[in-house]
Amino acid sequence: MWKTTDLCDEFEKELQICRQSFRSFGKKEQFHGKIATIKVKDDNVLVKEGLQTLPEGTVLVVDGEASTNCALLGDNLAAIAEERKLAGIIVNGYVRDSSELKNINIGILALGTMPNRSVKEGKGERNITLQFGQVEWKPNEYVYMDEDGVIISESSLHS
Repeated sequence: MWKTTDLCDEFEKELQICRQSFRSFGKKEQFHGKIATIKVKDDNVLVKEGLQTLPEGTVLVVDGEASTNCALLGDNLAAIAEERKLAGIIVNGYVRDSSELKNINIGILALGTMPNRSVKEGKGERNITLQFGQVEWKPNEYVYMDEDGVIISESSLHS
């Protein structure tokens, strides 16, 4: 069993530490995996497409530019991630259906909740480097999250 605190102690110079405060919404309080990225603004079509195509164990990182206009993830999309056995979803934005999300067996981090749905236009970018939380989120790097924080490493620190 790993902890972000122990990983920071052992690999301090090899890590980025996310400075963004997230709330946990999924059933899992600890998760890790290879990063896949999506950048959108008030539109979750690419989020759904990513969840439907990413390999098992992936962590989808969504930069929604912290927009408070709508939620980018709800129970239906989170259920897709659970069914496909993704490790987790990190949203620089908002989620909805929070009472259902807590029963979905993946890790889900977001800034908070917003009841209204997103637009469905399919606009955004995939597989790009994202910047939020004073870190760079790069596709194919690794993210580790638990109750103490979120860290990023270029390589896997834990099997």
